[in-house]
Amino acid sequence: MVLILKSVLGVMTTLFGFYYLSDIFKNRRTFSEAPWAGLLGTGFLTNLLDTLGIGSFAQQTAVFKFFKLVDDRIIPGTMNVGNTIPTVTEALIFMTVVKVEPLTLAAMSIAAPAGSVLGAGVVAKMPRRKIQLGMGFGLLAAASIMLAGLLQWIPPGGEAIGLTGWKLIVAVVMSFVFGALQTIGVGFYAPCMAMVYALGMHPRVAFPIMMTATAMLMAAGSARFVKEGAVDRKAAVALTLAGVLGVFVAAYIVKSLPLVVLKWVVMGVVLYTAVWMFLSARQKDRD
Repeated sequence: MVLILKSVLGVMTTLFGFYYLSDIFKNRRTFSEAPWAGLLGTGFLTNLLDTLGIGSFAQQTAVFKFFKLVDDRIIPGTMNVGNTIPTVTEALIFMTVVKVEPLTLAAMSIAAPAGSVLGAGVVAKMPRRKIQLGMGFGLLAAASIMLAGLLQWIPPGGEAIGLTGWKLIVAVVMSFVFGALQTIGVGFYAPCMAMVYALGMHPRVAFPIMMTATAMLMAAGSARFVKEGAVDRKAAVALTLAGVLGVFVAAYIVKSLPLVVLKWVVMGVVLYTAVWMFLSARQKDRD
């Protein structure tokens, strides 16, 4: 089943890559004046952080806006297109180096993109601020539980590499929900990490699941931005080239981290995302 997932993802990425690179070649003379150094540095660092589970979109948006590297209107398309191949690279690496039960990986990885497509209409009508606050409190509670486990106040997370029965059903349903929430800017990574930990799975198992789900979503949808010209081609190429390098560097770090250190990393990512949710909700109030 893992081989099938890799094959499907490979075909999707090949088709997208051909379309993407053909468009870049045809429009190479229209590249912006943004400095290559800044764009490449952004791609490397943010995709390194993404591979560690912290995410990349928020950081890239901040850099692009602050330094005026990419026009605000095409930042979303630029990030989706430029990060697709690095994210697929993350997925293929973690599916190979991290052992996870195939049914769990496939079910959760398919549920998230399905949620983003089927649940987008419903989620789009929900108040974003309330969702952000709810997710913030939920992630804060999850981080607190992780911290209590690390300090041995309560039993720590488990070592399972797969789920069955009601736990698998819960994981699939929640992956669908998290995928739908991603359409309004609520990241998939931290909620997935928290859920995997809460269901008694090994913290490292979250990485192939969340990377594969996101990779399938991006590989399927990024061509739309290319077709509509809603992308800064120079910035996208920089994100792709430097991003792949950042992925390989970070993947080695994740693979080699001791379990206790990895649990602290996961807790930090979840806590960071919770704080980001609260700040985003507060910004919405000001707007």
